[in-house]
Amino acid sequence: MAAALRRLRWRARRGMLENDVLLARFFDRHAAKLDARLQGAMEQLLQLPDGELLDLALGRAAPCGALDTAAGNELLALLRSV
Repeated sequence: MAAALRRLRWRARRGMLENDVLLARFFDRHAAKLDARLQGAMEQLLQLPDGELLDLALGRAAPCGALDTAAGNELLALLRSV
């Protein structure tokens, strides 16, 4: 599981500084809470373009599609608490 978290943290490096800062803080505070469900939701989140990811993280947009699940909403709640 530690290797999967390291890969996820590496994939979370983004081109937009705001996302980099937000995701780095998220992993610093919540990495221990990421079970397989939440890791899957994070993988889905990281597939989004930077602007969409930031809108979801800041609550300016609601999750839809593959992210509109219990795990996706739980992950976004953790992300928004950073």
